Amino acid sequence: MAFDYKKEYKEFYLPGSKPQIITIPSMNYIAVRGSGNPNDEDGAYKHSIGMLYAVAFTIKMSKKGDHRIDGYFDYVVPPLEGFWWQAGVDGFDYGSKEKFCWTSVIRLPDFVTRKDFDWAVAEATAKKKQDLGKVEFLTVNEGLCVQCMHIGPFDDEPATVALMDEYIANQGYRNDFSEERLHHEIYMSDARKVAPEKWKTVIRHPISPISQSFNL
Repeated sequence: MAFDYKKEYKEFYLPGSKPQIITIPSMNYIAVRGSGNPNDEDGAYKHSIGMLYAVAFTIKMSKKGDHRIDGYFDYVVPPLEGFWWQAGVDGFDYGSKEKFCWTSVIRLPDFVTRKDFDWAVAEATAKKKQDLGKVEFLTVNEGLCVQCMHIGPFDDEPATVALMDEYIANQGYRNDFSEERLHHEIYMSDARKVAPEKWKTVIRHPISPISQSFNL
């Protein structure tokens, strides 16, 4: 049976509907950066998703080709994720989606080296006849975070975020956003097949103890 990250690491992908604090280890990703409204039918965001899956499935299906990856085991491609921000905005202005900046990602198995990744990009480029120049190998170390499962449309996320903010304040923590530590979403539902009111999205925010705010 193929290894399924969602099932094997439930603490990362299947949190409850109540906020929880968790430490996230360093992970490697296939990544594409961009900006603009993610709902644009022929926009940059939807093109980025196609690039990610082109590389992700090239790596997964390498077992059927000549390229051998040391330590390879069969696995289910992990879910689509995204790191999001808006320049000059505290939080998000959902009425100005054209100002969204994002890094779309899919987690890489630990056995995938930078060399294997470069091979997969070149292989996918040749087979798909698609420009994958924007695809990059990205390592993210999120560290201490708060997370929660959001149920429903993306535009309803502020209510879940408010619960997270209240929870961490009561626990003695604060949000700790920076250029490296961003609003993180993991998409556990296929939006093409599931009604918006049933969408499941993991929301994860970086945090730090409030006491650190006073350290010199």
